[in-house]
Order: sequence, then C-alpha cells, then structure tokens
Amino acid sequence: MNAIVFDQVSKRYGDVLAVDDLSLAIEPGKTVALLGPNGAGKSTSINMLLGLLRPTGGTITIHGRTPDQAVRAGEMGAMLQNGALIPELSVKELIDLVRRLYPNPMPLEEILKLADLSDLVKRRANKLSGGQSQRVRFALAIAGAPKILLLDEPTAAMDVESRLRFWASMHDYAAGGRTVLFATHYLEEADEHSDRVIVIARGRLAADGTAAEIKAGVGGQVVRFTLGEQPAAGLDRLPGVTAVEVAAGRATLHTSDADATVAALFRATTLDVRGLQLTGADLEDAFLALTRES
Repeated sequence: MNAIVFDQVSKRYGDVLAVDDLSLAIEPGKTVALLGPNGAGKSTSINMLLGLLRPTGGTITIHGRTPDQAVRAGEMGAMLQNGALIPELSVKELIDLVRRLYPNPMPLEEILKLADLSDLVKRRANKLSGGQSQRVRFALAIAGAPKILLLDEPTAAMDVESRLRFWASMHDYAAGGRTVLFATHYLEEADEHSDRVIVIARGRLAADGTAAEIKAGVGGQVVRFTLGEQPAAGLDRLPGVTAVEVAAGRATLHTSDADATVAALFRATTLDVRGLQLTGADLEDAFLALTRES
C-alpha cells in the first residue's frame, strides 16, 4: 500500500485554481522533495494532506485512510512554515506537553536527541533564536513518532551549521522506514537529501523522478568562466548557446552543444577566458526549465 496517494485532486479558491487535477503516489519509506515556485500549490497540497483544507475535487489517502483518520491515529507529523510556540514554557515542557497528546509518543529523551535540543531543555520558547525555534518545531512534528512526516520549508531561518545538523537529524528519523515529504526553496537540499523529487507548477505535476533523472531529462550543459570587466556582448550568438547569465564577474552559458560553444569561445571572440568550467545541468537549471515550460 502506498503511503500517500493524490487521485485527480483539485483545490479552488473562488476563481483561482491552486491545485489542478494532481495525481501522484508516494511509497512508504521514501524521502521526497516537493518543489515549485511561489503559488505553485505546495503549501495547499500539504494542508490538504493534513486535513486542514478539503479538496474541491478528487481524493487523498494516507495508508488507505482519509487525512482526518490518519491524523487522529497519530500517523502524521507536520512542521509548517508558521506556528507560534507557547512563550512561557521551556523547551522540555513544551515538547513533553505535545508528546502526551499522541497515543504512542516517542520517548522525550529520544526526541531531544534527534532534534539536537538536549542543551536547550530549560530555555523558554520566547528566548529561542529563529534556528532554535525551527528545531523545536521539528521536535514537535516527530513527538508522536509519526509514520509520515511533512516539512514545509523546514530550514528557513537556519544558518549553515544548523541546516547540516537538521538534515542529519531528519535522515536519522527517516532511517526507521518512515516517509518524509518536504517542500523547500533550497534546491541544493532537494538534490542532496531526497530519494525522489516532485515538481509542481501552476498546481499541476511538472516532473517526478530522482534528482538525477530530472536533471538528465532537461539535458544541456553549462559553460562557466571568469569574465571580469570584459564585455558580454555576442555570447548569446555562440553556437549552441540557449541562455547567458553574467553575475559577479562570472559568465554562465547554457548550451546544447558544449564542444561547439567552447571552440567558438576561443576561436571567434577576443575574450581572455580564464577559470573555464564545464558541467551538466543542475537541479536549478532543470527546475527553471520545467517551471518556465509550465
């Protein structure tokens, strides 16, 4: 049985169709990244999974149950973008309060260890930094030992070190065969930390597969080099070039024929080309291509 199934799901707000005939299935034990531009329908889809919103059409099932049934059974845990913490409670008091609401909660010490909060147990919620508050929200999401964990922009407000520690904790949690679905704008996180990537645009499925499959499906290569103060005029007319980006003295050429592009770069221009790099399309390239098409 699949962990999550969307069967021709739509959600309409008046004249706005936020989710449009979305169908997908997620197997148990997978870590899945949900990507899409702002307004694509990511948060709406997550809220429907949690039973916070009702679909206008279609059905959603979680291990064969409705979202309401799955939530009541304690199968779902969620870390949403917004959500105030009770300011007067300490970290330990807050987590222990929430875990006692579930039928089969995770032991308190295990939650604190997974969320990397053992050193903050006495800190009151209103004294936490943004990154620390996110770690507490993660702890609250896993307090009931849910089989399915939903994370909406989980590393927002975290610094680099906090992000690394968070993903290590998430992998430890998922290692028990649990299903994790996370929405993020940090594409490098989706590339590195997911078994599967789902891209939605304008409420519809734009791509579904591993990060490698999605990158390969877009095709093309990228040529980068140091441009400095030299003019970029004419780079877009080089053979194979489909797009040109110039930022911080570096030129990025998206090309369908890297050999022809590089040959012409040296033969047909007077540029002093240094720091040349040739790579395949990354997930950001694939994401932009897919969402532009949609």
